[in-house]
Amino acid sequence: MVFQVILASTTILSKAAFDRGLSTFVFVFYRLAAASLFLLPLAILLARRSAPPLSFRLLAKMFLYALAGNTLSLNLANVSLKYTSTTVASAMCNSIPVITFFLALLMRMEVINLKRPSGKGKAAGITFCLAGVLVIALYAGSSLSPLNHSHHGVLLAAGHHGDSRQQAPAGHLSKGIWIMGTFLMLLACLAWSLWMVLQGLLLKEYPNKLLATLIQCLFGTVQSCVVAVAIERDPSRWKLGLDLSLLAVAYSGIVGTGVCFYLQTWCVDMKGPVFLAMWYPMSLLLTVLGSSLLGETTHLGSILGGILLVGGLYCVLWGKNKEETHTTTMPSDDHQEQSSREQGDADAAISCTPTEDEMI
Repeated sequence: MVFQVILASTTILSKAAFDRGLSTFVFVFYRLAAASLFLLPLAILLARRSAPPLSFRLLAKMFLYALAGNTLSLNLANVSLKYTSTTVASAMCNSIPVITFFLALLMRMEVINLKRPSGKGKAAGITFCLAGVLVIALYAGSSLSPLNHSHHGVLLAAGHHGDSRQQAPAGHLSKGIWIMGTFLMLLACLAWSLWMVLQGLLLKEYPNKLLATLIQCLFGTVQSCVVAVAIERDPSRWKLGLDLSLLAVAYSGIVGTGVCFYLQTWCVDMKGPVFLAMWYPMSLLLTVLGSSLLGETTHLGSILGGILLVGGLYCVLWGKNKEETHTTTMPSDDHQEQSSREQGDADAAISCTPTEDEMI
């Protein structure tokens, strides 16, 4: 639950900073740099002595994983957030567990047996997920008025005065830009899902989670710096003042990236990844409420698409849980069947043994 609150607040703060003129590419660089500075002393104090040796092959893997999970996914997500809304971003995040399962299926790490209810649930979840993405992209629907109308006007004014090159708010964007932003967020979720699948394989080779995360954050900082320098040539776009932009960078870097790592790791170790994924829809509800209070317009299509994505998520989780329950009960059922057969054989042997009267 705490992780979902952090995720929703990070999304809302980032969107507000972009509306005030902060470059999305510069923001990613500052965010990963803040996360690296936060994790570095922790890694030195907690993980330096127990750190296994690093080979060039492992470093190359971490570089590529950082390219997908940090640089590519965050830049795509932030550009999408600039072109759509916080509701779309949070709704699309519900597709991450489903996309992760689909990638694991392609890599033959997961299976679908359509003859079983668990397989049908997984297939239905993937279908609902795709339908939710299409609804968000192709159907905007009517606009739902924000709860705080006065703050809505302030945010719009701040967004226009902050940067003349800034895009219009999500409610005034053209259909083509909205669709492009939605599919950019889908690509960001795909890159993040791929990172999570590959991360599980990496941790089998290098089990020190803290150092693995720190190294990937450092690689991501360098990569995102190269991207930002190549795109943002104006030095004024790199300046941070004592305003909402600085707060968004510090919060998303330290809390959104650094603290969330420990929360996710703890939750997976204690309850498993399925329990963690079950709380993803909470970020959608919190984001809708928070963005409405801050004055952002929410569209009906985003809500309907989010409901389909949540339904797809729970269908896949139900199928996974059903499959794990079936796998767990299979040995006990076989054992009971074998015990019944052994008991039957024993009874048959006893019945065939002659009594003393028969022997006489």
